[in-house]
Amino acid sequence: MEAMPCWQFLVLPAIVCWLFISTSLSLTPKLRSLIQPWVTRRVHGDIPIILLIQRYQNGFLDTFFTGLSFIVSVPFYTAFLPLVFWSGHSKLGRQMTLLLAFCDYVGNSLKDLVSAPRPTSPAIRKIISTKDEKENALEYGLPSSHALNTVCLSGYMAYYALSDNNEAGVSFKLLVVLLVLVLVGLIGVGRIYLGMHSLIDVSGGVFLGVAILGLWLSVHGVLDAFIVSGHHVAAFWSGLAFLLLFAYPEPEYPTPSFEFHTSFNGVALGIVCGVQQTYHEFHHEGVPRIFTQHLGLMTFLERILVGLPTILFVKFCSKALAKWLLPILCTILGIPVKSSYYIPLLKTNCKTKSDGDNMPSSVGYFERFFWYFQPQHGCFDVDTGIRFLQYAGLAWSVVDLVPSLFSLLKL
Repeated sequence: MEAMPCWQFLVLPAIVCWLFISTSLSLTPKLRSLIQPWVTRRVHGDIPIILLIQRYQNGFLDTFFTGLSFIVSVPFYTAFLPLVFWSGHSKLGRQMTLLLAFCDYVGNSLKDLVSAPRPTSPAIRKIISTKDEKENALEYGLPSSHALNTVCLSGYMAYYALSDNNEAGVSFKLLVVLLVLVLVGLIGVGRIYLGMHSLIDVSGGVFLGVAILGLWLSVHGVLDAFIVSGHHVAAFWSGLAFLLLFAYPEPEYPTPSFEFHTSFNGVALGIVCGVQQTYHEFHHEGVPRIFTQHLGLMTFLERILVGLPTILFVKFCSKALAKWLLPILCTILGIPVKSSYYIPLLKTNCKTKSDGDNMPSSVGYFERFFWYFQPQHGCFDVDTGIRFLQYAGLAWSVVDLVPSLFSLLKL
C-alpha cells in the first residue's frame, strides 16, 4: 500500500486542532467584537456613495445590472459547469468547481464571522427581482460574493484561455485582461446600484478575490495532479469535506450562507471522487472537445439533453436516500439530531446547551464530537448532511455516471 504524503497526513489533524482551539477560546465572538463595529461604520458611511450612484437609476440599468448579477451568480455557475465538463474541458471544469467551492467557503465564513449588515436606509432602493437575490439579501454583507467570485472565476478562465493558446499575441492578452477588469468593475458598480452592497463590501470582495486567485494559480497544478493521480484521494477529501462542515463560524443570526457552503462542499467531494475514479476514461487531456470533428455542436446538444435530466434525477434520489439513511445512522451512533426543514418529524428542538452543562459521561466518541462542536444547539441538524449528500451525488453523476451514458450511447 502506498504511503500517504506528509502534507495529507498533516492537513486533517491541523483542522481538528484548529477546531478545538477556536471552540475552546470562543474566537468567533471575540474577533467579531473587534471587526464588526468598524465595518458597520464603514457601511453607514458609504450610504452617500450608494445614493449618488442610484441617482442615475432607470429601467435599462435596472435590467442590465440585474441580468449581469445573474450571469455571475452561484446558480448560473452551477448550471454552467456541467456543460464545461461535457464539452471536453474537464480540467477547466474541475478547477473552476473547486475554486468556486473554495471562494464560497472563505467568503461565506468571513460574512458570518463579521456579521456586518448590508446597507440599510429608507432612501436606498433595493432591486430584488429573482429568488437568488432574495436569498442573497438574507446574508451578511462583507465581502460581496458576486465581486469575489467574478474576480476569481473570470480571472482563472482568462488564465486558462491564454495558457491554452500559445499563439496569442500581446494585444490579445491585453484585450482579455481588459475584459476581465471591465466585468469586475461593472459587477462592483452593479451591486452598489442594486442596493445590495456598500463600497466596503465590494472592495473587500475584490481584494479577497485577488488574494485567492493568486494563491490558486500557485497551487492549482499540484492540486490537479493530486486529484487525477494521487493516492487515498477519496478518503482524504471525504475527511476534509466532513471537517469543513464544522470548521465554520457561528453567525450572529442564522443566514443561508452555511447552506450554500454545505452544497458546494458536497459538490467538490462529488467532483473529486468522480474524476479520480474515471480520469483515464473520460477526463484526460486527449478527450474530444467541442467544435472539433469528434464533438460537433449537435452531439454536444444531445449530451445536454441526456445529461441534465440524469443529474436532476440523481439529485432527487440522493436526497431521498439521505433523508432515509441519515437519521437511522445518527440514531445508531448515538448522535442527537434535529431537522429544520426536510424531515417534519424531527423538527422538535434539541436541548440548548448552557455554559453550565457538562457532557454526559456515558456517550460514544461520535456523540462527544458533535456535543463539543455544536455549542449552541447541542445536536446535529440532519438537513446539513442531507444537503451535503444530495449535491455530492449530483456532482458525481456529472463526471462519472453521465459520461458513462455518453460512452454507452456513442455520444
